[in-house]
Amino acid sequence: MQHLRTLFLDGLLGDERRKTGWMRAEAAGDPGPWRQQAILGRGRWDADGLRDIVREYVVENLATDDAVLVIDETGFLKQGKTSCGVARQYTGSAGKITNCQIGVFAAYVSVRGHASIDRALYLPKSWTGDPARLAAAHVPEVTAFATKPGLAVEVIRRALAANVPFSWVAADAVYGVGDVEGTLRRACKGYVLGVKSTTISAPGRGSLRSPAQHRRSPAISIQVHGSVFPPVRAPKARGFMTGRTANSPISMPTNTARRNRGFGPVAS
Repeated sequence: MQHLRTLFLDGLLGDERRKTGWMRAEAAGDPGPWRQQAILGRGRWDADGLRDIVREYVVENLATDDAVLVIDETGFLKQGKTSCGVARQYTGSAGKITNCQIGVFAAYVSVRGHASIDRALYLPKSWTGDPARLAAAHVPEVTAFATKPGLAVEVIRRALAANVPFSWVAADAVYGVGDVEGTLRRACKGYVLGVKSTTISAPGRGSLRSPAQHRRSPAISIQVHGSVFPPVRAPKARGFMTGRTANSPISMPTNTARRNRGFGPVAS
Protein backbone atom coordinates (compact mmCIF):
# COMPACT_ATOMS: atom_id res chain seq x y z
CA MET A 1 0.00 0.00 0.00
CA GLN A 2 2.90 2.36 0.72
CA HIS A 3 4.12 1.85 -2.85
CA LEU A 4 0.64 2.66 -4.18
CA ARG A 5 0.49 5.83 -2.13
CA THR A 6 3.81 6.95 -3.59
CA LEU A 7 2.56 6.32 -7.13
CA PHE A 8 -0.66 8.16 -6.31
CA LEU A 9 1.21 11.25 -5.12
CA ASP A 10 3.57 11.09 -8.09
CA GLY A 11 0.51 11.17 -10.34
CA LEU A 12 -0.98 14.17 -8.56
CA LEU A 13 2.29 16.08 -8.83
CA GLY A 14 2.99 14.99 -12.41
CA ASP A 15 2.63 16.93 -15.65
CA GLU A 16 -0.72 15.45 -16.67
CA ARG A 17 -3.26 18.22 -17.07
CA ARG A 18 -6.15 16.12 -15.78
CA LYS A 19 -5.77 14.15 -12.58
CA THR A 20 -8.49 11.54 -13.09
CA GLY A 21 -8.05 7.96 -11.95
CA TRP A 22 -7.41 6.85 -15.51
CA MET A 23 -4.79 9.56 -16.09
CA ARG A 24 -3.00 8.78 -12.84
CA ALA A 25 -3.12 5.05 -13.59
CA GLU A 26 -1.61 5.58 -17.02
CA ALA A 27 1.19 7.68 -15.52
CA ALA A 28 1.85 4.90 -12.97
CA GLY A 29 1.87 2.19 -15.66
CA ASP A 30 -1.32 0.50 -14.43
CA PRO A 31 -3.82 -1.05 -16.88
CA GLY A 32 -6.76 0.63 -15.14
CA PRO A 33 -7.69 3.06 -12.34
CA TRP A 34 -8.62 0.45 -9.74
CA ARG A 35 -5.44 0.61 -7.66
CA GLN A 36 -5.53 4.41 -7.72
CA GLN A 37 -9.16 4.40 -6.60
CA ALA A 38 -8.47 1.84 -3.87
CA ILE A 39 -6.11 4.25 -2.13
CA LEU A 40 -8.91 6.75 -1.59
CA GLY A 41 -11.95 4.50 -1.51
CA ARG A 42 -10.73 1.53 0.55
CA GLY A 43 -7.57 2.79 2.18
CA ARG A 44 -7.60 4.15 5.73
CA TRP A 45 -6.71 7.83 5.97
CA ASP A 46 -6.53 10.29 8.81
CA ALA A 47 -7.09 13.44 6.77
CA ASP A 48 -6.87 15.77 9.77
CA GLY A 49 -3.72 14.07 10.98
CA LEU A 50 -2.15 14.53 7.54
CA ARG A 51 -3.22 18.19 7.59
CA ASP A 52 -1.47 18.68 10.91
CA ILE A 53 1.73 17.11 9.58
CA VAL A 54 1.67 19.41 6.54
CA ARG A 55 1.01 22.46 8.72
CA GLU A 56 3.90 21.60 11.04
CA TYR A 57 6.23 21.14 8.07
CA VAL A 58 5.18 24.47 6.55
CA VAL A 59 5.63 26.33 9.84
CA GLU A 60 9.02 24.72 10.40
CA ASN A 61 10.28 25.90 7.01
CA LEU A 62 8.35 29.10 6.23
CA ALA A 63 7.38 30.67 9.56
CA THR A 64 7.91 34.37 10.27
CA ASP A 65 6.17 36.54 12.84
CA ASP A 66 4.76 38.88 10.18
CA ALA A 67 3.35 36.12 7.97
CA VAL A 68 -0.11 36.38 6.41
CA LEU A 69 -2.86 33.78 6.52
CA VAL A 70 -4.80 34.00 3.25
CA ILE A 71 -8.35 32.63 3.27
CA ASP A 72 -10.19 31.86 0.05
CA GLU A 73 -12.49 29.29 -1.48
CA THR A 74 -12.05 27.41 -4.72
CA GLY A 75 -14.35 25.19 -6.74
CA PHE A 76 -13.86 21.74 -8.22
CA LEU A 77 -15.98 21.17 -11.32
CA LYS A 78 -17.90 17.89 -11.26
CA GLN A 79 -20.28 16.03 -13.55
CA GLY A 80 -21.92 13.58 -11.16
CA LYS A 81 -24.10 13.96 -8.07
CA THR A 82 -22.40 11.67 -5.53
CA SER A 83 -19.15 13.52 -4.74
CA CYS A 84 -19.46 14.84 -1.19
CA GLY A 85 -20.83 18.40 -1.18
CA VAL A 86 -21.41 18.58 -4.92
CA ALA A 87 -24.23 20.90 -6.00
CA ARG A 88 -25.09 23.59 -8.49
CA GLN A 89 -23.45 26.65 -6.96
CA TYR A 90 -21.31 29.59 -7.96
CA THR A 91 -17.59 29.09 -8.29
CA GLY A 92 -14.95 31.50 -9.47
CA SER A 93 -13.21 28.55 -11.12
CA ALA A 94 -15.90 28.64 -13.79
CA GLY A 95 -17.17 32.18 -13.27
CA LYS A 96 -20.76 30.97 -13.07
CA ILE A 97 -23.20 28.68 -11.26
CA THR A 98 -22.34 25.12 -12.16
CA ASN A 99 -22.09 21.62 -10.72
CA CYS A 100 -19.11 21.64 -8.37
CA GLN A 101 -17.66 21.16 -4.91
CA ILE A 102 -16.45 24.16 -2.89
CA GLY A 103 -13.61 24.13 -0.41
CA VAL A 104 -12.42 26.90 1.93
CA PHE A 105 -8.62 26.97 2.12
CA ALA A 106 -5.96 28.67 4.22
CA ALA A 107 -2.54 29.45 2.75
CA TYR A 108 0.45 30.49 4.84
CA VAL A 109 2.40 33.29 3.15
CA SER A 110 5.73 34.73 4.29
CA VAL A 111 8.90 36.12 2.75
CA ARG A 112 10.21 32.54 2.75
CA GLY A 113 7.43 31.16 0.56
CA HIS A 114 3.82 30.06 0.68
CA ALA A 115 1.87 26.82 1.06
CA SER A 116 -1.60 25.58 1.98
CA ILE A 117 -2.01 24.53 5.60
CA ASP A 118 -5.73 23.84 6.06
CA ARG A 119 -8.99 23.19 4.27
CA ALA A 120 -12.70 22.72 4.95
CA LEU A 121 -15.29 21.27 2.58
CA TYR A 122 -18.44 23.37 2.17
CA LEU A 123 -21.62 21.32 2.46
CA PRO A 124 -24.73 23.06 1.06
CA LYS A 125 -28.04 22.71 2.90
CA SER A 126 -29.14 20.23 0.24
CA TRP A 127 -26.54 17.92 1.79
CA THR A 128 -26.75 18.68 5.51
CA GLY A 129 -30.54 18.38 5.32
CA ASP A 130 -30.40 14.91 3.75
CA PRO A 131 -29.22 12.26 6.29
CA ALA A 132 -29.28 9.46 3.71
CA ARG A 133 -27.02 11.41 1.39
CA LEU A 134 -24.62 12.20 4.23
CA ALA A 135 -24.48 8.55 5.26
CA ALA A 136 -23.78 7.42 1.69
CA ALA A 137 -20.81 9.82 1.57
CA HIS A 138 -19.60 8.70 5.04
CA VAL A 139 -20.17 12.15 6.54
CA PRO A 140 -20.65 12.07 10.35
CA GLU A 141 -24.29 12.41 11.38
CA VAL A 142 -23.50 15.31 13.71
CA THR A 143 -22.30 17.47 10.80
CA ALA A 144 -24.39 20.65 10.66
CA PHE A 145 -24.61 23.31 8.00
CA ALA A 146 -21.84 25.91 8.14
CA THR A 147 -21.44 28.99 5.98
CA LYS A 148 -18.17 29.69 4.20
CA PRO A 149 -17.29 32.43 6.75
CA GLY A 150 -18.12 29.92 9.48
CA LEU A 151 -15.69 27.44 7.96
CA ALA A 152 -13.08 30.21 7.71
CA VAL A 153 -13.48 30.89 11.43
CA GLU A 154 -12.86 27.21 12.17
CA VAL A 155 -9.72 27.27 10.01
CA ILE A 156 -8.43 30.42 11.73
CA ARG A 157 -9.14 29.02 15.19
CA ARG A 158 -7.22 25.85 14.35
CA ALA A 159 -4.23 27.93 13.27
CA LEU A 160 -4.42 29.92 16.51
CA ALA A 161 -4.75 26.78 18.62
CA ALA A 162 -1.69 25.29 16.90
CA ASN A 163 0.30 28.48 17.62
CA VAL A 164 0.93 29.13 13.93
CA PRO A 165 2.86 32.44 13.83
CA PHE A 166 1.11 35.07 11.71
CA SER A 167 0.22 38.73 12.10
CA TRP A 168 -2.37 39.26 9.38
CA VAL A 169 -5.30 37.57 7.67
CA ALA A 170 -6.39 38.48 4.15
CA ALA A 171 -9.66 37.45 2.51
CA ASP A 172 -12.16 38.70 -0.05
CA ALA A 173 -15.68 40.07 0.42
CA VAL A 174 -17.19 36.65 1.16
CA TYR A 175 -15.49 36.84 4.57
CA GLY A 176 -15.36 40.60 5.12
CA VAL A 177 -18.10 41.35 7.65
CA GLY A 178 -19.16 39.29 10.66
CA ASP A 179 -17.65 36.38 12.55
CA VAL A 180 -14.30 36.39 10.74
CA GLU A 181 -13.62 40.00 11.70
CA GLY A 182 -14.77 39.41 15.27
CA THR A 183 -12.55 36.36 15.65
CA LEU A 184 -9.51 38.29 14.45
CA ARG A 185 -10.26 41.26 16.70
CA ARG A 186 -10.47 39.04 19.75
CA ALA A 187 -7.19 37.38 18.77
CA CYS A 188 -5.56 40.81 18.23
CA LYS A 189 -4.62 39.93 14.67
CA GLY A 190 -4.42 42.43 11.84
CA TYR A 191 -6.60 41.86 8.79
CA VAL A 192 -7.35 43.04 5.28
CA LEU A 193 -10.89 41.93 4.43
CA GLY A 194 -12.96 42.85 1.41
CA VAL A 195 -16.53 44.08 1.73
CA LYS A 196 -19.38 44.00 -0.76
CA SER A 197 -20.39 47.27 -2.40
CA THR A 198 -23.89 46.89 -0.94
CA THR A 199 -22.68 46.67 2.68
CA ILE A 200 -24.01 49.44 4.93
CA SER A 201 -21.64 50.98 7.47
CA ALA A 202 -22.01 53.52 10.26
CA PRO A 203 -19.76 56.54 9.55
CA GLY A 204 -19.81 57.39 13.26
CA ARG A 205 -21.92 60.50 12.85
CA GLY A 206 -24.93 61.08 10.67
CA SER A 207 -26.86 58.57 8.62
CA LEU A 208 -25.86 55.13 7.43
CA ARG A 209 -24.33 55.12 3.98
CA SER A 210 -23.28 52.51 1.45
CA PRO A 211 -20.40 52.74 -1.03
CA ALA A 212 -22.95 53.19 -3.82
CA GLN A 213 -23.88 56.56 -2.32
CA HIS A 214 -20.24 57.61 -2.44
CA ARG A 215 -19.92 56.93 -6.14
CA ARG A 216 -21.41 60.35 -6.77
CA SER A 217 -18.22 61.81 -5.34
CA PRO A 218 -14.61 60.76 -6.00
CA ALA A 219 -13.70 61.43 -2.35
CA ILE A 220 -13.63 58.37 -0.10
CA SER A 221 -12.53 57.64 3.44
CA ILE A 222 -10.13 54.81 4.19
CA GLN A 223 -10.90 52.78 7.31
CA VAL A 224 -8.21 50.69 9.02
CA HIS A 225 -8.88 48.88 12.30
CA GLY A 226 -11.76 51.13 13.30
CA SER A 227 -10.09 54.51 12.60
CA VAL A 228 -11.17 56.70 9.71
CA PHE A 229 -8.72 58.75 7.65
CA PRO A 230 -9.66 62.08 6.02
CA PRO A 231 -11.10 61.71 2.50
CA VAL A 232 -8.60 61.13 -0.28
CA ARG A 233 -8.99 61.25 -4.03
CA ALA A 234 -9.38 57.93 -5.79
CA PRO A 235 -10.14 57.40 -9.50
CA LYS A 236 -12.29 54.34 -8.78
CA ALA A 237 -14.08 54.49 -5.44
CA ARG A 238 -16.26 51.43 -6.00
CA GLY A 239 -15.66 48.58 -3.62
CA PHE A 240 -14.36 50.67 -0.70
CA MET A 241 -16.21 50.88 2.58
CA THR A 242 -16.43 54.15 4.47
CA GLY A 243 -16.76 54.66 8.19
CA ARG A 244 -16.52 52.18 11.05
CA THR A 245 -17.35 48.52 10.63
CA ALA A 246 -17.05 47.77 14.36
CA ASN A 247 -17.22 49.76 17.57
CA SER A 248 -14.50 48.00 19.57
CA PRO A 249 -10.81 48.84 19.13
CA ILE A 250 -8.27 46.34 17.88
CA SER A 251 -4.60 45.97 18.68
CA MET A 252 -2.41 46.14 15.60
CA PRO A 253 0.59 43.80 15.29
CA THR A 254 3.64 45.35 16.93
CA ASN A 255 5.71 44.97 13.79
CA THR A 256 3.27 46.87 11.57
CA ALA A 257 4.75 49.66 9.47
CA ARG A 258 3.67 53.03 10.80
CA ARG A 259 3.02 54.59 7.41
CA ASN A 260 1.08 53.47 4.39
CA ARG A 261 2.64 54.88 1.24
CA GLY A 262 -0.67 55.03 -0.59
CA PHE A 263 -2.98 56.52 2.01
CA GLY A 264 -0.83 58.28 4.59
CA PRO A 265 -0.34 57.50 8.29
CA VAL A 266 -1.55 54.19 9.66
CA ALA A 267 -3.79 54.42 12.71
CA SER A 268 -2.38 53.01 15.94
